[in-house]
Amino acid sequence: MLEVIDHPVIQTELSGLRDRDCPSREFRARVRRVASLMVPAVTAGLETRPIACETPLEVTSGVELARPVVLAPILRAGIGFLDGFLDLLPDASIAHIGLARNEETLQPEPYYFKTPPDLGDAEVIVLDPMLATGGSVSEAIRQLRDSGATRLRFACLVAAPEGVKAIESEHPDLPIFTAALDRCLNAKGYILPGLGDAGDRIFGT
Repeated sequence: MLEVIDHPVIQTELSGLRDRDCPSREFRARVRRVASLMVPAVTAGLETRPIACETPLEVTSGVELARPVVLAPILRAGIGFLDGFLDLLPDASIAHIGLARNEETLQPEPYYFKTPPDLGDAEVIVLDPMLATGGSVSEAIRQLRDSGATRLRFACLVAAPEGVKAIESEHPDLPIFTAALDRCLNAKGYILPGLGDAGDRIFGT
């Protein structure tokens, strides 16, 4: 269920994101551009339904998305990944999932969860720049499913094999989209080579 979106423009932007000297302003802009470039691949499997479309000359057939889209960023770094998706999906609703990583156990600790109603009727795209251990993503998926979501997919900038394996084990039907599959995690649970702490770099903290 893993798709690595291998596109030359995405990989160029990702190289800039990996640069330790990339300032927060530029980092945010690059994250937004990569997110927008990922949208066609992430949404390629969404169902459509036919509609009539009146052009200036005649009526023809067109399509629209069959279901509403809900974007679900995992706080806080997922917020920095959100705007690029909204650029191409401006009618999407937004859920917020607050999960803080315990730096000793590396496990996610929930602190906020707010979604639009009727998740069961929506296509839900979970957003987080980093897929490291997979703990936060797995917890987010669990909460969303407990709230009625049935059509879920996950998008990230960079993934570690350990995180992919964990998600495939706990949620084998979840499509995973990433711009890069990196080498491994270090002892502190950070992705190598990675790009550092995405939240800190996005928000300048």
